[in-house]
Amino acid sequence: MYDYIRQPAEIYRRSFAIVREEAGLSALPAAMQPVATRLIHSCGMVDVIEDLSFSAGAAQAGRKALQQGTTIYCDVEMVRSGIIKSRLPADNKLLCTLNDPQTPDLASQIDTTRSAAAVNLWDDVEGAVIAIGNAPTALFRLLENIQQGRGMPALVIGIPVGFVGAVESKLALAEFGQGLNYITVHGRRGGSAMASAVVNALSAELEQ
Repeated sequence: MYDYIRQPAEIYRRSFAIVREEAGLSALPAAMQPVATRLIHSCGMVDVIEDLSFSAGAAQAGRKALQQGTTIYCDVEMVRSGIIKSRLPADNKLLCTLNDPQTPDLASQIDTTRSAAAVNLWDDVEGAVIAIGNAPTALFRLLENIQQGRGMPALVIGIPVGFVGAVESKLALAEFGQGLNYITVHGRRGGSAMASAVVNALSAELEQ
């Protein structure tokens, strides 16, 4: 028999305690500290907060939108699956259109990735929470749609991972302006687990 902690609550408690001990969370605004804690917990890298970037009031805006029942749009099913539904404050709808039957044809028509084409099927992003953890093209397309007046989300969580377009799409998000609230992690690091972790941090109080 191996000697290891088996109780879920104790695992969470110890994990968050280690994060708080090793990470410089005090330098962050209070509203962003749970977000940073969940991000570190999702990837196991304390230094990820060095690349964490966000607009002023981003966490508050996202939390308020979730409490008001807004839809959460996800670029891939892995992001949607990573969001803990039982902790959403208003039984929020989780929507991912990547596997919508219209998506492949639309991608061919506009000569882009399925992930970017799927964003065009997001009918109403006004006041919504967006969680992108996989595709830089989806983040670029979202910003293009916002620029074209197709709705202003309450918060964009843009943490796509990769070697092509990830760095550039995150910079575009951070520099977008126009009052767009955002949370991102600059550089190549990112992924579905990190994007969903931000939603989880905003939708529920962190375990003590």
